[in-house]
Amino acid sequence: MPVSRHSCWTNAHERRRQMAADRPCFPTSIHLSTPNAARMNRALRMSRRDMLLGAMGAAALTMGAGRGTAATTPADDDAGVAQFMALSQRLTDRDALDPRIGHALYAGIVRATPQRHDQIQKLHDLMGGSTFGSARELARAAEKADPAFKDLIHEIMTGWYRGVADQKVVVYRSALMFDITKDAIYPKTYAAGGPFYWTRTPPEVALPKGEPALSPSKFVVEPT
Repeated sequence: MPVSRHSCWTNAHERRRQMAADRPCFPTSIHLSTPNAARMNRALRMSRRDMLLGAMGAAALTMGAGRGTAATTPADDDAGVAQFMALSQRLTDRDALDPRIGHALYAGIVRATPQRHDQIQKLHDLMGGSTFGSARELARAAEKADPAFKDLIHEIMTGWYRGVADQKVVVYRSALMFDITKDAIYPKTYAAGGPFYWTRTPPEVALPKGEPALSPSKFVVEPT
């Protein structure tokens, strides 16, 4: 039986309509946006279940972090930092030191050797129990009272003068070793002046007149 042209056109139109119905339907706006915007639109279609699970997970992480901080931070941390700063000012014979650097040094020293926390308190009590006019007097009295104070004093002085605690660099430019000779020697990577400044004669530096306050220590060659 011959098929009319109208029947063929109708069948083809019906097949195209059926194929279009089988394809997933996207919003019209998605074809008018950029590929990145399209991906963002799909990513932002978060289900209510995903939102609830995400919120619950974030709350659990926050609570866990809070408990961890409370467990690892000593209750008298502020008091320990204050004692460390008082000792540092006496041992360096300085009226003022940067509290931000002191807090970082204290944290590094106590983290590397936890017993330093109690030793700092004991050394602070020793300093408060008498009048010491200089760092030398305090250092000698401390080593005489407890030889363990010698290593603690070394770590405090190393922290401030070299800027190192727990074998990590805490501060570089503001380390006291550069402050002592800042009128003659500058830290590496820092320019001391204009072009050819190194051709000028540097200022004279007075020789130190002090004597060691602590007993001699074993010489240790550090890796470079």
